[in-house]
Amino acid sequence: MYKPLEAFIGLRYVRAKRRNHFVSFISLTSMLGIALGVTTLITVISVMNGFEKELRARILGAIAHATIRPVEGALSDWREVIEQVRQHPEVDGAAPYIEEGVWLQGQESSGAFIRGIDPAYEIEVSEIESKMLTGRLADLQAGEYGIVLGIGLASRLRVGPGDRVTVIAPRLKATPVGASPLMRRFTVVGAFEFGEFENDSALALVHMEDAARLLRIPQGSAGGVRLHLRDMYRAWSVARDISTELTRDGLGQEGSAEPTYYLVRDWTQERGNLFQAVRTEKTVMWVILSLIIAVAAFNIISMLVMVVTDKQSDIAILKTMGTRPGTIMRVFVIQGSVIGVVGTALGVVGGILLAQNIGAVVPFLERLFGFSLFPSDIYYITELPSDLRTSDVVKFAVMSLTMALLSTIYPSWRAARTHPAEALSYE
Repeated sequence: MYKPLEAFIGLRYVRAKRRNHFVSFISLTSMLGIALGVTTLITVISVMNGFEKELRARILGAIAHATIRPVEGALSDWREVIEQVRQHPEVDGAAPYIEEGVWLQGQESSGAFIRGIDPAYEIEVSEIESKMLTGRLADLQAGEYGIVLGIGLASRLRVGPGDRVTVIAPRLKATPVGASPLMRRFTVVGAFEFGEFENDSALALVHMEDAARLLRIPQGSAGGVRLHLRDMYRAWSVARDISTELTRDGLGQEGSAEPTYYLVRDWTQERGNLFQAVRTEKTVMWVILSLIIAVAAFNIISMLVMVVTDKQSDIAILKTMGTRPGTIMRVFVIQGSVIGVVGTALGVVGGILLAQNIGAVVPFLERLFGFSLFPSDIYYITELPSDLRTSDVVKFAVMSLTMALLSTIYPSWRAARTHPAEALSYE
């Protein structure tokens, strides 16, 4: 079969048994180094993607993608607002809410956020119903003053189902003996667990009408509307557009002559710093692990320089036969690229297999060495998650091939500048 001269010679150099076995050893280590680097990169970034995905599911299961609330006062016609919000093509669900920081007193005391909800609407914007350990959201009935606590908060207060909890709001009411804080006794009717510290240790749910009575908010009003969107990454822009439409249409506060303006808040403002920390860690890990591939690429340079030195006479003969410098360069570019391609291919296959089976590999290593990587009494996430993304695999493969190709430039250029007379004078 016809094959270009540079490809024929370059592949022959790759296959041939060299007199210098050290060169062969460097070639092998370069190939394995690239394979190890790509495998490690794909596996580690997939695991970090898995952690980010798991973290997002646990956090966003309790908080909304975005919230809209009036700048001043309460939202009196929240049903009309929700009906209009649901017509937006990017909104999957909407629910009214009232939220306030409070002090809870059981057998022990603790600060928390109390969220007044309507159970009929809440299932549209959160996964709390599926995270209930005891009781149901439907147990929150208006006027019965029931409360659902996060499992960490319930443990801190040392209360369980049927126990009474006093909720003290940071607002004052006038009494004959002076001002006193607003407070009300609630009965624990359930507990939930998301496996995320802030949700489990600082969130309590009550019926929205009970929250309104506690906080002296007009009955039938809500503090705002929580949104669940199809694309969480567009939460800010979508919520802002919706708030603009509500203000333009005059919805929000009945009987008000002035337009109602809204404050918009999305999930990145609630917990965005946590996700930003994860993304920063991913970037740092990407840079650090890329150095493995860079070291392997430097090995390719060393190997090719040694091969060029070893093949001085062959290069000189080719040039005396009229071979162009560009052809000489391509010979060694092909030789180094083959090492890069094979190493990258092995790394991609190894990385995909390891990332897809990391959930089975880690338990095997734990049994083999007798240790637990994520003890259940310390970590909420007790197994190593993995989220393999095609874009990451392609990105790392291209980066590896690019490094391997760049590493061939200098040795190939040096080979092309070989002077036949000087090279053959020592033969």
